Amino acid sequence: MPQLGDPSFHRSVVLVLQHSGEGARGLVLNRLTRVTLEDVARGQSITVAPRLCRQLVYAGGPVDPQRGLILHDRAALLEKRQLAPGLFLSETVDALQELLAGGSGVLRFFLGYAGWGPQQLERELKQGTWLFTEGNPERALHGDAETLWEEVLRQMGVDPAMLQSPAMRENEPGAN
Repeated sequence: MPQLGDPSFHRSVVLVLQHSGEGARGLVLNRLTRVTLEDVARGQSITVAPRLCRQLVYAGGPVDPQRGLILHDRAALLEKRQLAPGLFLSETVDALQELLAGGSGVLRFFLGYAGWGPQQLERELKQGTWLFTEGNPERALHGDAETLWEEVLRQMGVDPAMLQSPAMRENEPGAN
């Protein structure tokens, strides 16, 4: 929501990975960087399959931006945590190496994550700074970063134009 005011989350779609009394952690699904998987692989001395070389990396959030997290659909991978049917999270260099080597399947690599302290996310939800809907593995792995925010809102029955802050609406052409 516009009232959150944090530019790290402007028009963001966040997949919550874990939520407990100790806090919450998630990934921003719609912030592409200019870094490629080839760049990441080179930095780790990992071989990357040609089909993955030019795939862009996502900025998963402002916390620990040098940490890599991988969303994927590879059920056969040993090091993984299932988030939903067909959607897994891996966080080790060994998993990255295996995923970048190729094979079938889809992956999205994120640098950093979004984090909330104890009860912080609950407070923000009560304040109306976030909208909540069930996660969608298909969108997490295949959603277009450019249109994901609007698509998720429309799927929730929300008109994205209604979520602009009053200041943003005043600056629009034709606004009074």
